[in-house]
Amino acid sequence: MLPFRRRTRQESGFPVEPPTPQPPDTTAAEPPTQEPPDAPVRDGRSGGRRLRLAGWLAAVLAAAVVAIWAVWETGPPTEAELLEQAGLNGKDRLLVGVKDDTPGIAVRKPDGTYEGFEIEIALMIAADLGFRESEVEFLSIETEDRARMTARNAAGQHVKVDLVVATFSVTKERQERGVGFSAPYLETQQSVITRQGHADVTALTQLRGKKVCTLATATSVSPVDRAGADVTQKNRISECVTGLKKGDYEAVTTDTALLAGFVQHEPDLLEHHDIGLETPEQWAVNAGSNTALRTLVDLSLHRSATDPQDMRWENAYDRFIGPMQKHSPKEQVAARTQPTVPEPDIRRWPWERGIPQRKNG
Repeated sequence: MLPFRRRTRQESGFPVEPPTPQPPDTTAAEPPTQEPPDAPVRDGRSGGRRLRLAGWLAAVLAAAVVAIWAVWETGPPTEAELLEQAGLNGKDRLLVGVKDDTPGIAVRKPDGTYEGFEIEIALMIAADLGFRESEVEFLSIETEDRARMTARNAAGQHVKVDLVVATFSVTKERQERGVGFSAPYLETQQSVITRQGHADVTALTQLRGKKVCTLATATSVSPVDRAGADVTQKNRISECVTGLKKGDYEAVTTDTALLAGFVQHEPDLLEHHDIGLETPEQWAVNAGSNTALRTLVDLSLHRSATDPQDMRWENAYDRFIGPMQKHSPKEQVAARTQPTVPEPDIRRWPWERGIPQRKNG
């Protein structure tokens, strides 16, 4: 007997129903849910990082503020502090000693006012110190008084001046004697003038044994002395020129820029000669022992030399020195470019330093 076997629905002839589909089991295959990149982390770690970053930035900022404050407090003086140290705050006028007898450089006119290249330089510096033109008083100063900084007022009295702007050349000897020179504002050289028609003078040795006039205490005294000339010294260069025209002297020697104005005014009487001296003469302001004032003068000259918008020096040169050159063709009367002036050590913010350099030409 065969074992019993249940027949399938298909074997019995009944239609076969398709199996009921079952939903797939995705429990194991479904990937874990991912948060979008910008979704906040629920465990609070992001907030902690932000707090730590903010704290770090605050610490760096505090350290920077402390460092800047320390430098600001212990560094060189500010411009305002220099004005206070120089004694200029509250001062109602600035006294400036200048020459009064040098055409084109500084001359006193019949009405008592002054004009010339150095007058313009003095007004430029005074303006940067906070003084209007009406608050600047010019006093005539003799060559021998420039180091002492004493000049004559309108009543003829000798008074102490704040600044001397009077064709004063920088020398090591003068600095050692305590002259408080600023940076230079003009560069020239030494030369000779004679009466028109004189034989060409190309060296001081050609004046050996000749009567020559020059300024007392001037840098031109030693070279002409060494050349063996019979030297007369005067406190006023105009007195030398007057004596030259009268025939008292063979020649007059001093700085070219000083002599060129006389030649310009009387070209039919006077003649300029290049004697080939290579040593430059650099004129500077004497501020005496007032170091704060000297630093402020240097700052004014530095700004003038580096600021392309500041044309006051160039305008003064073109107005007074440039016209002299026509009548002194054998040499350059003075350099056409303002001497380089290093930036003074004044406490300023970094963005206030480094004025663009002016193009020469």
